[in-house]
Amino acid sequence: MIEITDLQKIGIGLAGFGISFLFLGMLLLFDKGLLAIGNILFISGLGCVIGVERTLRFFFQRHKVKGTTAFFGGIVIVLLGFPIIGMIIESYGFFALFSGFFPVAINFLGRVPILGSLFNLPFMQKIVQKLGGDGNRTTV
Repeated sequence: MIEITDLQKIGIGLAGFGISFLFLGMLLLFDKGLLAIGNILFISGLGCVIGVERTLRFFFQRHKVKGTTAFFGGIVIVLLGFPIIGMIIESYGFFALFSGFFPVAINFLGRVPILGSLFNLPFMQKIVQKLGGDGNRTTV
């Protein structure tokens, strides 16, 4: 089993609070303060979980320049006081950066007992197959 250090536990908490603040900020009509705090907590949590060096390597890879620019540009626009426009740009950057992780997450969630049966419903199968990619790939 993989051992989790105390710093990684703190990072998971920070990232969780960051996502919660982002959700609340959007729920409360794009509150600028909550969105800014959520962004800062999420990025600092990511840095604690995978380490500062790996975080910087992830964001500043040559093929992820467009996503990184959109993500951090959206954060700056939120901080400047335009939360709706900033969140749209930030969402594009998030999907551009983490789109490679979506098939892994969808396939994992499909193996969870209750969610797997929900993913097998007829109207959900098309969406899951589109997001999850090719289900015939071998996993290691």
